[in-house]
Amino acid sequence: MLNNKYIFLKKKILIYGLGKSGISSYKFLKKQNKVYLYDDNKNIKIKKKLKSNQIINFFFDYIVISPGINIETCKLNKFLKKNLNKIVTDLDIFYSHYDKSKNITITGTNGKSTTAQIIYEILKKQKVDVRLVGNIGNPILLEKNITNSTVFVIEASSYQLEYSKIFKAKLAVILNISPDHLERHKTLKNYINAKFRIIKNQSKKDCAILNTNNIYIKKKLKTEKYLSKIIRINKLINPTYLKRLDNSYFLTEGNKENLSFVLKIIKIFKIKKNNILQVLNNFYGLKYRQQIIYKSKKLTIINDSKATSFSSSMSILKSIPNVYWIVGGQAKKGDKFLLFKKDCKNFKVYIFGKNQSIFKKKLKKIAKIESFKDLKTLIKKVFFDIKNNKDQKHKTILFSPAAASFDSFKDFEERGKYFNKLIKQTYNV
Repeated sequence: MLNNKYIFLKKKILIYGLGKSGISSYKFLKKQNKVYLYDDNKNIKIKKKLKSNQIINFFFDYIVISPGINIETCKLNKFLKKNLNKIVTDLDIFYSHYDKSKNITITGTNGKSTTAQIIYEILKKQKVDVRLVGNIGNPILLEKNITNSTVFVIEASSYQLEYSKIFKAKLAVILNISPDHLERHKTLKNYINAKFRIIKNQSKKDCAILNTNNIYIKKKLKTEKYLSKIIRINKLINPTYLKRLDNSYFLTEGNKENLSFVLKIIKIFKIKKNNILQVLNNFYGLKYRQQIIYKSKKLTIINDSKATSFSSSMSILKSIPNVYWIVGGQAKKGDKFLLFKKDCKNFKVYIFGKNQSIFKKKLKKIAKIESFKDLKTLIKKVFFDIKNNKDQKHKTILFSPAAASFDSFKDFEERGKYFNKLIKQTYNV
């Protein structure tokens, strides 16, 4: 296996996909290689961009594929399938140049961004030269002034890991696995295999932290052996430690799970405990990820637009009563709602979007349901219901769509921003 910085030197390289990842790869490689560009989107105008009929007649040493490119459905799918052995990712390019730098690479179905952000902030507090990169939005190849002491905290999606060949995590983390992105990976087995690529290339000197409470991770470990040291997380956080935290953000099951990984990682790095608590007590989440946008004695409003599957909504649903749950969007293939009525304490479900029948079918047994053509009308009805509910118990409006946003929005961020705008207009918060 090729494993040094000369892999991507004086080569003919095609970059397929000209989003953030593709453009950063181009900037990184262009000085020492012949780099050509392609994107399915004809409206992208850029020099050296080839036409599809030009590409099939070219010889390339490597094809750098962006995470958003699906080999099965993209325009050059036949060409890519013929050249699978040449396909690499920006993670491979990064590793070929900076294999001496430490990296903590975090994946999982839910909680990747939050866990990566907390680890980054804790290491930064320790005055470590730390960089937060990857799926969280910062292309890894744009980082400058890197030394052997630089620590990378990388959020890696299954899309990034799927086609990586030489990338190796020094410390790999798999938070959890539940059915997701099956419209891309086709089967749950393929999705799990993509996640486990994070530890497949590890050596005996490397380490992996895995959630062995998770049924899919547990089964995978029984069927396959890995070279790296496997650290299993299968216990709850010490209640005494939780009492020392003055932050309600970590009361939900999902955030407790994320915290258990954080505590294990920082133990490996031997970080001072007082610095840890300071960061944790001041951490209130990332935008649109269980983000509390309003709180009073009577009402809490949570924007969890990042929840794009049932599994990503369930941890918070189990943690709060008296919920006005707003759900809807582009349902995920193979997604299952695994909570029962007893788990959903005094729920009411409000559905929006174009796939309402799917949500009605899956949620009708756990709560009362109302459907709406658009989110604006829905929110007005939620506030009307709360106003006319004489129950004095604290109530929560939870915007946790449990679906992709693409039926109505560009992405979960646009959806989350729109929700905040509607809340401000309706409730003046």
